[in-house]
Amino acid sequence: MIKKDNFNKFLNRKFYFFALLILLICFSFGCSSAGEKPVTKSKLVLNTFATISIYDREKASLANECLKKCEDYELIFSRTNPESELYRLNASGSMEVSDDLLCVIKTGLRYGRLSNGSFDITCGKLSDIYNFSSENPQLPERAEIEEILKHIDYRNIEIEGNKVTLKDPEAEIDLGAIAKGYIADRLKDYLVENDAGSAIINLGGNVMLVGSKPDGSDFLVDLQYPFEDLTKPIGSLRASDESVVTSGIYERYFKQDGKLYHHILNPETGLPFENGLLAVSIVGPESQECDVLSTVVFTLGFEKGMDLINSLDNYRAVFITDDYKLHYSDGFEQFE
Repeated sequence: MIKKDNFNKFLNRKFYFFALLILLICFSFGCSSAGEKPVTKSKLVLNTFATISIYDREKASLANECLKKCEDYELIFSRTNPESELYRLNASGSMEVSDDLLCVIKTGLRYGRLSNGSFDITCGKLSDIYNFSSENPQLPERAEIEEILKHIDYRNIEIEGNKVTLKDPEAEIDLGAIAKGYIADRLKDYLVENDAGSAIINLGGNVMLVGSKPDGSDFLVDLQYPFEDLTKPIGSLRASDESVVTSGIYERYFKQDGKLYHHILNPETGLPFENGLLAVSIVGPESQECDVLSTVVFTLGFEKGMDLINSLDNYRAVFITDDYKLHYSDGFEQFE
């Protein structure tokens, strides 16, 4: 008999499977030139459905190698696997960490400072009490939220060399808004080093485009219409050799007493951000930056988020406001 918690996880995984399979079909339609279809390999890993597509069939074995690397990275960045490096750091409160983990933590701290704390990687326990993946998620009691808020503060992370210390033993680091982007960057490095040519890395909707299509033209990427299935895009964009990452309130949410509660949580109030945004998509050369920026820009809201993205070189954003209108940052002339 499947235990209830495991069954819920199974259902979530099935959801990701079918949703991302549809996304893959969309990419194949938009990315292939006549007669050219990629070799595609997929695996449930990193708490999502990872898909690697390579157009050069002589390099097809690299896709499986990328998936193996995803398993290795899961043993670094997973917050829930007791064998992972991050889990052990949270449990011990202080330890020497790998260069990979150190790099992603430093990125989180940098964006904590940049956002004045609206993005905070020490909020791991806050998302836990919402339990979005459960069968019947509920708004936590206010007293429970308030207790956790006392221990959310990225400034309580101390770094000396490769040693990371949580000065507050009740804090817990969560790198879910950064790690997949970092992994996508490393997978791209691996494919480029091995002359893979045109390829698509898709880590649960965190997309990295390696090069351009085999005929030299841009890839076409569809963006999901909020709260609709992935077959209904709200827009599309052309890109090559860039990453595309979206943060939206429709990714994980529940409704209680007629009110929607989503997974992008405010570390100051302990409640989901309410700023009139449905989603933010970021396009740029580094997937790690796109990954964290999609969340940071969302937390800042439309005006401040737009100011931030327009101040950055090589990164662009499209905002979807709650009236379902699209708003583009500077440099988005190729958006269709």
